[in-house]
Amino acid sequence: MNIALRAAVSDDLVFARSLYFETMRWMIERLFGWDQAREEESFSRYFNLDEVRIITADGRDVGWVQDRMDGEAIYLCSLYVMPAFQRQGIGSWVLRTLLERATAQSKAVTLAVVIINPALHFYERHGFRITHEDQHKFYLRVDAPGNPQ
Repeated sequence: MNIALRAAVSDDLVFARSLYFETMRWMIERLFGWDQAREEESFSRYFNLDEVRIITADGRDVGWVQDRMDGEAIYLCSLYVMPAFQRQGIGSWVLRTLLERATAQSKAVTLAVVIINPALHFYERHGFRITHEDQHKFYLRVDAPGNPQ
């Protein structure tokens, strides 16, 4: 499988929003109850086209990733892969690519994951450790080699 990243364009907004709702809805329903208007507003508030790259597999759009510089670290805002393409190494490839970039820049990578999200184990397998938590999320970090915080 040929996995790649491409810059997102405005036409990708519908795809990204649809995938976000498809993968996150059950968690949001369980934790907060579903309010479509609230979720649409929340998505539009945090989705930043300039920070998003579309994940492709063999030329087909299968997910998206959003990250940004956050002080001395790269903050992984979002990583979504279509359910039909999960567990095929796509997310691992994207995460390794991000970690390689962070290493080259001597940056840590941080992220937050909803406490009930099974993706927690995915991130832990890639070296992330929980630094703290709140009522709804675990906050994770992996340091750049030779630069532990």
